[in-house]
Amino acid sequence: MNPMNEPKAHLIIPVENQVRELDAKLLLACVAADRGFSAVIGSRLEVDFRIASFPESFYLSKSMTARSVRMFRIMERLGHVVAAWDEEALVHPPPDAYYSRRLSPVAIRYVSLLFSWGRDNTRLWRGYPHLPGDVPIHVTGNPRGDMLRPEMLGYFSKEADALRDAYGDFLLINTNFSNVNAFYPGQNLFLPGTRPGEPERFGRGALGMSRAFAEGLRDHKQAVFESFKEVIPALEAAFPRLRIVVRPHPVENPEVYHRIASRCRRVAVLNRGNVVPWLMAARAVVHNGCTTGIEAYIMGVPAVSYQAAGLREYDNGFYRLPNALSHQCFDFDELAETLKKIVSGELGAAGGEARRALMDRYLAAREGPLACRRIVDVIEAIVDGGGGPERTALKNRLIGRGLAARRRGVKWCRSFLPGSKYRPEFQRHRYPGISLSALRERISRFRELSGMDGEIVADPLPGGIFRIHRP
Repeated sequence: MNPMNEPKAHLIIPVENQVRELDAKLLLACVAADRGFSAVIGSRLEVDFRIASFPESFYLSKSMTARSVRMFRIMERLGHVVAAWDEEALVHPPPDAYYSRRLSPVAIRYVSLLFSWGRDNTRLWRGYPHLPGDVPIHVTGNPRGDMLRPEMLGYFSKEADALRDAYGDFLLINTNFSNVNAFYPGQNLFLPGTRPGEPERFGRGALGMSRAFAEGLRDHKQAVFESFKEVIPALEAAFPRLRIVVRPHPVENPEVYHRIASRCRRVAVLNRGNVVPWLMAARAVVHNGCTTGIEAYIMGVPAVSYQAAGLREYDNGFYRLPNALSHQCFDFDELAETLKKIVSGELGAAGGEARRALMDRYLAAREGPLACRRIVDVIEAIVDGGGGPERTALKNRLIGRGLAARRRGVKWCRSFLPGSKYRPEFQRHRYPGISLSALRERISRFRELSGMDGEIVADPLPGGIFRIHRP
């Protein structure tokens, strides 16, 4: 970076699930760089490991759970300002379950500003009993919503064309069963009792839930999971001219789907890249309670929610939004008939005024300035007003560095434990990484689509992290 062109401020943008988050957060980094900021982006694990090596920054957190507290305390010592949204707040359980699972009364005290997906998210947060009164909530929308807007879909056009060439006409099945089919069993809602006859124990997936809610969710998810295992070969048989592409949730164990595919001729199991080009290339998407149903609705892609099994209180409660925005089918015959109408062109994406009004309540920035620009507007106003990250006392910085080093050592030790989410194979599954050349090519696409006139540079940092800035 040219020393004569110092950034307005620094942003840290961690990415947990690469296929779901990276493109949208890279767009945010580009918008920030175009406005004179410097942004660091990379794997959340690696970013957090190196948190003491970055200048005082706005850290854009994707959650505010009890697991965030230690990291937030370290960042406060180091002079970073925590801004946050909740990656899971678009499709959320009832308020009481959401509050206990996704918000920590301790963690939220370290958050200086909040960015909400839309009015529903804002209402949800306003109802939280432990929300500090001085924390502003900015209704900006979310960068992931930007990637679904018509003017941004060209970003994925080459990938979509390549998928059509590779798979021809296909139905996309997006699964969402990480609560009962997690990459590691310890991430499921429940684990077997420690001794025969003892009750099941909470797994990581149930943390923050009441036992009654977790048991109901487990029963619901398990029933739907079993129905999807049956529907995959059934759809292959019902649509002999189409391929069936199964896309597992990023933290699901894909082995069960590979076993099903091995018994079929036209079923492929893939979780490569962002879901958007897959939606662009597919004839229709089949899901149950999956965010993909929302993404398909916004893009005008026919989506079908298959609800032949499970508990209606969860289909119509926790998963109401993606299900309501889709054609809803309650048995296989209805599913097959609906898909036949879609494939023949007789039926398109689910629509209607009620669905439009529902979507408007949940997601802001579907028109007008991008959510990324609205987020940067907020941060820029803070900086221009004299606020933002400040250098802390030397004692605090030294304590922060020590705590960060200790935390990194603990996580490194845990990476050797069986079933740990810090094991290298799970981290590679969740964040495979991206080369510098591929990242720069994506930045070029964003510049072309978004009308950014100035050059934007990407510099590599240790740990597969990148700094995005003006020259």
